Amino acid sequence: MSDNQAILEEEFEVLESIFPDELEKLGESSVRIRIEPEEPSASHPLSLYLNVDYPAEYPDVIPELALEPIDEESGELRDGEEERILRELRTIAHPMQAEESLGMAMTFTVASAAREILAVVVGERWKKERDEEDRKAAEYEEKEAARTRGTPLTPATFNDWRKEFMAALKAKREREEEDRVKALPPKEKEEWKRRRDRLSGRQLFEQSKALATSDEALYEEGAAEVDFSQYSREQREADRRRAEEEEENRRRGLVADDSDNE
Repeated sequence: MSDNQAILEEEFEVLESIFPDELEKLGESSVRIRIEPEEPSASHPLSLYLNVDYPAEYPDVIPELALEPIDEESGELRDGEEERILRELRTIAHPMQAEESLGMAMTFTVASAAREILAVVVGERWKKERDEEDRKAAEYEEKEAARTRGTPLTPATFNDWRKEFMAALKAKREREEEDRVKALPPKEKEEWKRRRDRLSGRQLFEQSKALATSDEALYEEGAAEVDFSQYSREQREADRRRAEEEEENRRRGLVADDSDNE
């Protein structure tokens, strides 16, 4: 048996005493050691096999190192993590070639370093996930704040709102008028049709214009004095409700007049 092989056999005996449950001998010149962070995390499990293959020149050269997943429950390495861990382990192993008692010291030190590096990897994963959760929370809070702030009132946004409001109000009146006519008795419905048909072109035009613009005066009159910075969403809603109520009262008054005339 060569001196190198004798040193390796002695190292195996020492490693078996240090890692009685974690060490598995794969051959005459290779082992694998189950490693995990010094403080395992239940939410981020990460246990791996550290495979060590000893060249014939060992311990004059460092052994070949590789990482192997154990199973799905033990966790897996993510992109770039395996290369990083092996690079750090080789960086630790290289200076040891110049030290005495290479065998046991090299494998044990590398395995211990692997445990520390896994702990760092788990901590970085946890921090990355926490930072992502904080980013999403901040983004959600910003969206909610923007939603509750509403749209700033400017002349352009006010005019857009007014056009939509007037169009919706006109459509609402037309639907109400259609429903009212449908509910009339046949005789009154015929009378309503005759009155409608007797209207001249000018009267029809004026009536249509009145339906479309009856509330415009509420906004046109004094429009130059509107202070947009003080015109809140609540005020717009109050004006809209008041306009609808006034129109409803006006319409009911006209219906009552027609009934009295008959």
